[in-house]
Amino acid sequence: MTPDRRADRQDDRRSDGDTGPRSEPADRRADRADHPDHAARADRADRRPDHPARRADRGPARGRRPAERKGDLRERAILDACEALLARKGYDAMTIGDIAQDAGITRGALYFYFGSKQEVVTALVARTVEHLWERSRATARSDDPRRAVDAAMRRTVELWTAHGLVMRTAIDLSLTVPEIGELWSRTADLFIAAISAVLEKAGVPAGAGPDRAPAMARALCWMIERSFYHASQGSRAELQEASDACAHIWLTSAGLG
Repeated sequence: MTPDRRADRQDDRRSDGDTGPRSEPADRRADRADHPDHAARADRADRRPDHPARRADRGPARGRRPAERKGDLRERAILDACEALLARKGYDAMTIGDIAQDAGITRGALYFYFGSKQEVVTALVARTVEHLWERSRATARSDDPRRAVDAAMRRTVELWTAHGLVMRTAIDLSLTVPEIGELWSRTADLFIAAISAVLEKAGVPAGAGPDRAPAMARALCWMIERSFYHASQGSRAELQEASDACAHIWLTSAGLG
């Protein structure tokens, strides 16, 4: 466009009282907003994801002090209510209405965050096992095998004492709810890697074979899971007894018993 034609167009706009930049027509904006792709993008942007790794990717806004957003507080209230209801009613008996009522919100508000009871429980499992992931990584980084075993078992007792019901629910649903099964499989993989790292630092060779660290770590992981699953239904003393037995077997396997 030549400079003269641009000037003529600007003069036409001024004569019509239009001095600002041209905007998209209202009807076109409305059509675009109603498009399914646009709605889906908006929904994904507004609704918070369930997986803890995605929550960790979102940091505080620049120039502002870190603060928990209202949506974060409400989601935490929903998950806390779900955990309390698991203890009072159990997974099968509790309803989405029960969760909303205990969280102090309407069912409609809850559906903004989660689409079903199963989604709420999946998010609760994700929040809980995230702590186990952190502890597994800390165990793998330790240079002292004996102290690593002691610390790992102590942390495991603490987690199962505080959230044993969530852990048992995760195990029970891991075969029928794919999302929970994926979370639990990842949890097991991290714990197996941590156990294997401790065994290798104690002198157990890596590689394939029943007498090698990876195979021994898998057996130890599932032994610990089942032991804590059953012991967590009893007293703290039973959990501690299970922990002591598992630690003894782990240390013996590492040649440190």
